[in-house]
Amino acid sequence: MPHKVDFVDNASGSFALAHYNLIEEIEDFCSTNGYTTLRYDTSGTNHELIMRAPGLSGTEEIFLGLRTYHDVGADYYNLLLGVFTGYISGNTFDAQPGAALKGLPAHNNRIDYWLTQNGQRIAFGLKVGTPVYEHGYLGKFLPYARPSQYPYPVVCAGALNGAAATRFSEATHDFYPRGAGNARMALRTPGGWIAPHCSPWSNPFLCGSGLSSSQLQLRDTGDNYPLMRIELHDNSANLYGQLDGVFHISGFNNATENTVVISGETYVVLQSVWRTGHTDYIAMRLDP
Repeated sequence: MPHKVDFVDNASGSFALAHYNLIEEIEDFCSTNGYTTLRYDTSGTNHELIMRAPGLSGTEEIFLGLRTYHDVGADYYNLLLGVFTGYISGNTFDAQPGAALKGLPAHNNRIDYWLTQNGQRIAFGLKVGTPVYEHGYLGKFLPYARPSQYPYPVVCAGALNGAAATRFSEATHDFYPRGAGNARMALRTPGGWIAPHCSPWSNPFLCGSGLSSSQLQLRDTGDNYPLMRIELHDNSANLYGQLDGVFHISGFNNATENTVVISGETYVVLQSVWRTGHTDYIAMRLDP
């Protein structure tokens, strides 16, 4: 499956607000590349998109989507990300079966985006505003279990817990891999949704805070930047799997929007919101 690097603004698509046009771009891109659009409703204030992905096998049913929400007076124009266990045409976006919902600050003006897709998930980064960088991941991850043990290993990941009234300029929100059982990500276990921990950010000797600088100096080796898997766990007995195509990368002598080619695959480096420390970056694979 492919990727797309482009931008939308308030004049580049069918609508007068950029976050509306981003939904349109995602619908067009995903439906062209194997996803089935179940709902694309642009009639109301909040535009809604719900899709079914076929999985890597081509025979699965993975339900995910996005809708807009905004407040002109408060000057925020955001996305609500959703992953579901099914689809009911008569239900609202938020009331779809088994819904997990996470928010993501966006913009009414220009949004630069990096969007990558395969049969089981979409992942993307947005550049908005001053600028800051926002991240989303919707769909399946790579489970450390057989399908019969773990039939629907999905996550919904953004920057906010639900449709929070948060502008991109708000200084405390963060990207989804960081945080102890953080509310920016939902992981569906066989027993239901949990707020997972993500390694290596959950390891204080690799990505912690308040430690000596020598413990936080993950860096390149001879100008080669190793990627570390983002592994999902509950900080107890269970390690569930890893994200598909999204990795930790050191920020040492690195910069956002850099590209890295490893074994013939290209990755884009993106920072967390406004942060530029050594532990504030991911590398997202641009699927060919």
